[in-house]
Order: sequence, then C-alpha cells, then structure tokens
Amino acid sequence: MTEPIMQLEHLTRRFKTRKGTIKATDDVSLTLNKGDILCLVGESGSGKTTVARMAGGLLKPSDGRVIFEGKDLADMSRDEFKEYRKAVQIIHQDPYASLNPVHTIGDALRAPLLFHKLSQNKREATQRVSELLELVDLQPVENFIDKYPHQLSGGQRQRVSIARAMALNPRLIIADESVSMVDVSIRVSLLNTMLKLRDELGVTFLFITHDLAVVKYFAWEGHVGVMYVGKLIEHGRTPQIIGRSMHPYTRALAAAIPEADPDLTRSKTKLQLRSLDIPNLNDLPDGCVFHPRCPYWVQGLCDRQMPPLVDIGNGRDVACHVVVANIEQGGDGRHLPLADEPAVTDVAD
Repeated sequence: MTEPIMQLEHLTRRFKTRKGTIKATDDVSLTLNKGDILCLVGESGSGKTTVARMAGGLLKPSDGRVIFEGKDLADMSRDEFKEYRKAVQIIHQDPYASLNPVHTIGDALRAPLLFHKLSQNKREATQRVSELLELVDLQPVENFIDKYPHQLSGGQRQRVSIARAMALNPRLIIADESVSMVDVSIRVSLLNTMLKLRDELGVTFLFITHDLAVVKYFAWEGHVGVMYVGKLIEHGRTPQIIGRSMHPYTRALAAAIPEADPDLTRSKTKLQLRSLDIPNLNDLPDGCVFHPRCPYWVQGLCDRQMPPLVDIGNGRDVACHVVVANIEQGGDGRHLPLADEPAVTDVAD
C-alpha cells in the first residue's frame, strides 16, 4: 500500500473581515500519497489556494492539522520545520512576480543552494544551477544563467520557478495555478516537465487549478478534489471525476471541458444550473451551499441540512443528499430527477 506523504485533517481557516468572520475553508480532509498527483479544482473563492497555503506552511489552520510524513506541523521543532520547508516547495501562479527582477537567473537559483548549504561554494552552486536548468529544458544553459527575468518569456520564467522549486530536492511540490498565466501553446510543455519530475524523481504534486482540461491531461493517473465555497464536495480518481462525475457542481464543470472533436463537444449534455451566482462567504445559504444553483435540489432537505462527505465506494466521496439517496436506492448517482419532477419527493422521504 502506498504510504501517505501528507494528510490534511479537518482543515478550517477563518478570516476576520469588516462584515464579520468568514470560513475560507470548512472541514477539508485529504490525503496525498507518495508519487501521486492530487488536483484541487473549483471556481475563484472556493478555498483551494487557502488549502494550499496551509499545506505549504504559509498559513496556520484555525482548526485541524497538517501532517507531513507522520509529523504534525504544529508539533515540529524549529529544525524540523526548516527541514519540512525544504521538502515542500511552492510554484506560484505569476512567473512575473515570483522572481526578483534585480537578480539574474543564476543568482536566483544559487541563493537557496548556498543558504541551505547544499553547495559549499559559488562554483559548486553554479554547476548545480546548470543541472537544474537542463532539468527544465532551458538549454543551452549559458543562454539563460546570466539573464534577468525581464529578458525571458512567461513560459521560460515559469520553468525557472520550477527549477528553483527543485533546487532543494523536494519530496512534495505545491503548484498553485502554475500554468494559468502562460500561453496555451506553452502550457502542455510545462505540464510535461512537471510530469517528468514525478516520473523520474518521484516528486508528489498538490496541483491547484480551476481548469479541468488541465487536470485531464496532467493528472489522469492521479486524484481530484472538487471544492465549492470552502467545502470539499467530491473526491476520487481523475477518470471517475472527469468521466463519471456525480455532484451536480462537478458535472457542470466537466461539461465545460473543451474537446478537440467538435462533434463530441456538440453532443455533450450541459447541466443547466438554476443560477450563475456564487454565494457570498459572508452570507452563505442554509443547508447545502450549492442548493440555490442545483437543478436537483430537494425542498426541505437540501435547503436545511448540510450534506456530509460520504464514502460511496471505490475510493470516492460525494457530499450530496440527492446523489447518495439515489445510490442507496439502487441508482448510479447520475440519472437524477430534476427538482420540478414529482419523483424528487421520494428522495426526501
């Protein structure tokens, strides 16, 4: 059995605002196994980046625990936390803001090597920098090592960010929308580079994105967690989530994935939501937070009771009253009666 490298247990993060306290994440639990790719997807404001920041040690949870290789972050000594920060690296979204404009690429990559004493001198660090640039396909190395960030394209800058993340030989990389700001033509190349790191070096990825098309390409052999206004609403292996998503919100996301075959795109059944408005974190609806948009909601149930995340088998979890009730009644969890159909009352019973 694959050993977990990180466990996120009941993570809740509250923030105080002028309008009151909000929950950016609410009771999120996930496990990352060694060598796996776990993608967190959802709209802006769903809480996926907050989860990533807590997993990366940049933000303390209000409730819950982050456990790395069996050790709770809150119980780590200063030296243990330093080793954890070396083992867990972050690739940020914006390649234009994540690199210091007054440092050359060589300086940016040498700095962590010298600071953590992974290289004894500048010459040794430069040799390692050359290896890192080759690793992320920035060759010939001499064309990049003495350049400044503004002299590189967006895709090249993001490759430098990946190289910097790899400088400390991490076991887990948290990539927060790491390909969203580069051209589509470059996106696949960057994803292939990260897949090479996973395949050749065994690096585990926590990958944050809003784009299920990227998930389909990058993490087909991994797992997906779907978030909606701070809550984890569906979790499972990528083929399950992409090909047979069950939660109505996930189904709406999956239906929006563009396909290369126009006939396949036209044949897709798009889920018609009741509303396009995302709830305000300062004023969340009672019951299921998705019910104001859900075409399958049950009055008196979905608008009153928060659905728990239920294990429905095969390593899959769903938080939906209607889906779980349908499965318990022998259904497949996908062919659900719409809210205006009389049969929906049977689900409530």
